[in-house]
Amino acid sequence: MTDKPKDPGWESGTWEGSRRAQLRAALRLTVRQRLEALESLTETSRHFAQMRRAGEFHYGDQAMHKQSASVQKMGEPETNYTPAPDAGRHRVHLHGCTPTPLASYLKALAILRLVAEQKDAEARGWWEGEHFVLESVLDEEGLKYYFLDEYRPTPIISPWNAGSGFYSKSGAKGAGVKIIKGSTSDRLEGYRDAIAVTESVIEQLGIEEGPDNKEQIVNLLRNNLSDDAVQWLDAAVVLIIEVDRNKVSSVLDYPPLLGSGGNDGNLEFSNNFMQRAYSLVEKESGFEENIDTLLDASLYGVLAILPVGKPKKNGGIELLPRNFGQFSPSQVGGINSTTGFEGNEAKNSWDIVLMVEGALLFSASAVKKGESSHRGAANFPFTVRVTAAGSGNIAKDDKAKAETWMPIWNKPATGTEIKALLSEGRVVLKQKVVADGLGFSRAVSLLCVNKGINSFQRYMFLARNGDAHFAAPLARFEIPARPSPDLLSELDRWLYNFHKSARHKDARGEIKRLANRLDNALFGLTRSGDMRHDTVQKTLILLGEIQRYAGTSPATQDKIPPVPVLSERWFAAAKDTSIEFRIATALAGLQGVTEHPLPMRVHLSPLDPKQKFPDWLPEGARNHYRTWHHGRLEKNLLAVLEKRLLLAQKEGFGDKPLGGWPGADLTSIAIFLAGETDDKRIAQLVAGLAHCRVPRHIEWEPTEDSCAIPAAFTLLKLVMIPNQQLRRCGLLADHERLPVPAGLVRLLAADRVGDAVNLAQRRLRIAGLSALPGTLGSAGLAGSRLAAALLIPLTDTSVRYLHRSISQQATKQAS
Repeated sequence: MTDKPKDPGWESGTWEGSRRAQLRAALRLTVRQRLEALESLTETSRHFAQMRRAGEFHYGDQAMHKQSASVQKMGEPETNYTPAPDAGRHRVHLHGCTPTPLASYLKALAILRLVAEQKDAEARGWWEGEHFVLESVLDEEGLKYYFLDEYRPTPIISPWNAGSGFYSKSGAKGAGVKIIKGSTSDRLEGYRDAIAVTESVIEQLGIEEGPDNKEQIVNLLRNNLSDDAVQWLDAAVVLIIEVDRNKVSSVLDYPPLLGSGGNDGNLEFSNNFMQRAYSLVEKESGFEENIDTLLDASLYGVLAILPVGKPKKNGGIELLPRNFGQFSPSQVGGINSTTGFEGNEAKNSWDIVLMVEGALLFSASAVKKGESSHRGAANFPFTVRVTAAGSGNIAKDDKAKAETWMPIWNKPATGTEIKALLSEGRVVLKQKVVADGLGFSRAVSLLCVNKGINSFQRYMFLARNGDAHFAAPLARFEIPARPSPDLLSELDRWLYNFHKSARHKDARGEIKRLANRLDNALFGLTRSGDMRHDTVQKTLILLGEIQRYAGTSPATQDKIPPVPVLSERWFAAAKDTSIEFRIATALAGLQGVTEHPLPMRVHLSPLDPKQKFPDWLPEGARNHYRTWHHGRLEKNLLAVLEKRLLLAQKEGFGDKPLGGWPGADLTSIAIFLAGETDDKRIAQLVAGLAHCRVPRHIEWEPTEDSCAIPAAFTLLKLVMIPNQQLRRCGLLADHERLPVPAGLVRLLAADRVGDAVNLAQRRLRIAGLSALPGTLGSAGLAGSRLAAALLIPLTDTSVRYLHRSISQQATKQAS
């Protein structure tokens, strides 16, 4: 293909010349242009194939054709295509191909690709349950016959690696190149040609001991190898061009799927592949026994006795041990991997060969980092930066270089369609390509079922021994039938800054621990489908914990920005009907007065209440509002009550800063006074809900009429109700005020409940709100519990009910 024709008319006047001219024109197309052309051809081919099947019927042994009424006019093919097994095609269930481990997933892709390229261009495949299904002209026996007698291995060579078999230092380990060159099988002809081209390039560069300029080797190979052989280059290495002050240079980058350029530690994939492929294609070589039985095990999951240890020697040649490398962690072998101290796992050469063949579908590419950048960057299909969360299998100290999300589809797709999907290999969130595992999870949760993809299997490449890695299978992420609400978009900027601080080399261990816990919570949030309230509450509680930790010192405030105020969507997603949630909602909805904003969150962290967007207070004023510390809920609520009343007196508030929305119902108050609530959960929810916009009106059930409220609480609470709310409820005239008696809260803190109630009773009588005679009993009521309950805002309906109850009690006593 690289030879230029001597005769200018040769290209237009001969078939071979025309073919070469078309190939050269095709090579000049961009990747996008190639994919668009392939998709167009695929659709056209599928359309005509459907027309052909629709117009065909069989009579005896003779195939006859008729024009079906269903194809009288041209039209788009059906989107929900279901292949017909009786139209000369067969569905083969490959139970040996499963989504995990990664070697088995790649094996399924290889079978679809190879059958489509070498046997049936219309072959389709999809995942059904936990195995792969192939639909093609081949039945089970036909598929076996194809691999045993017709399969032509793709030329896979890596001369940029010292252990590839092309250099003298490879020694006995370089047997792959030697045995392929000495083969006579027509099925290995393309491999022999690729090796010859590679040796020519190496000779041209004058390389003897090992590769010096890898970039130059890759560039020359790309220009001289056949299209089949270039597939491996596209999957194993990416050549990135850099321009610096008019100086052009190149550098190689390596997709994590194939290690460091087709190399995983000491395992060189191409050399291993050559030896395995030769032993399977050249059956008479004697390196493998029972090849057909091993194929049954690989394709159909049939039980078979797998070979253990190194292949047999033959003619003085010793092949490398069978090795999956990072693709199947359970079959690597080693210490404590199986029975005994050190195991040597049995392995199937078919699995290894097909595993590597499947990896060819993941073609990496080089892209620009930005419009103003002169340096390229590698784009690896469905591969993102590691997020060490989202699975209980990951420890925070595990070292990983990347994670890859493998698509699983449940609708028939051709090899070309899957290749186009994997070549694009990008997932976009808010018009940006996702960069890490959490972003991928978010994007998946927002997708509807598209192009038949119904889930992603997440893999993480974890470091094990030295430079070697494991492709550890993690969680399966299902694509929801309908998109989930994107709550996390409100945290995007804050999350970026928080994670940046947590990833800093000098970050404290507590920040890293909180970041890991938050990532796990966010993964759970993206996987919750319909946003279950427990997962949303867990996230809000953790945000509250992070906020409180960030406010502990100026050093942490410099590193962690305040959590933003979240919308009512968060509250709606977190809402449940528990008493604890109702009380936490009322407390989180505490407000100041018109001219003095005083939200509940300023008592939890040193935040400036006057700022529309949360901002830290200066160091000298850090404790001006904050009163909440670790301890009992009653103690903290009492401290907040005292602080708000003190601020109202010192700063001249026009009203009591004890109102808020939506307010609690009296049933919840009665249960709280009885001490039958989970106070720890209330405290956690308050810290989380304080960062949400709480709706003004919520209907809680049951109603107040079903509860019994102590008269002592009624009198104390009416004194604490803001004047504005009392006027709204018709209990005070516009010019009237009801101040809190001095020393009332201190009496409750000292557990002098009777004295506090009497003080409140006198104040209410002066205001004309109570006509109860005598002194009310308060037996069994703890002062701290009563004081804590006084901080909880009530609905207008509840306030009217309290006033009505004491009026009725006064009337009853008078009669």
